[in-house]
Amino acid sequence: MIEWVLAREFAAGEKGPRWWKRCVGLMAVALLAACAAMGGLSKDSPAAAKEAAVAERANARWQALIKRNYEEAYGFFSASSKEATTLARFQAKVGPMQYRSVKIDKVECAAEVCTVQLTLTYDYPPAKATGVVTPLDENWIIDRGQAWFVFRG
Repeated sequence: MIEWVLAREFAAGEKGPRWWKRCVGLMAVALLAACAAMGGLSKDSPAAAKEAAVAERANARWQALIKRNYEEAYGFFSASSKEATTLARFQAKVGPMQYRSVKIDKVECAAEVCTVQLTLTYDYPPAKATGVVTPLDENWIIDRGQAWFVFRG
């Protein structure tokens, strides 16, 4: 559509300021349409889309923890979680754990709040506990077009 309009304007010999205004206007419309198509998550996104995105981000966060990449895992924190807990405090809290694996069991979203049910396998060397399997529930929120982990530090 845009190419057709621009080609028509150019073929008509209109190359002055009016042509450029139309060109810039059409490009702006195209950019906005592309951004909308790429989308982001919102409270109005389909539940399946939110659940898939949250499951993917929850798994990525846990994979970072398994690799002991605390900075990457901290990057999934919601803004309010980062305000309440520093990276150093987060690392001190989870540092003694040695996470082995995670299995995302279920994700449910309502509006902008999601709950992730997962099964975590870890070792806790201070207590000489190995292969501990624990069910865990996490809260995630949809904000600024993305899913964010809510840390209950």
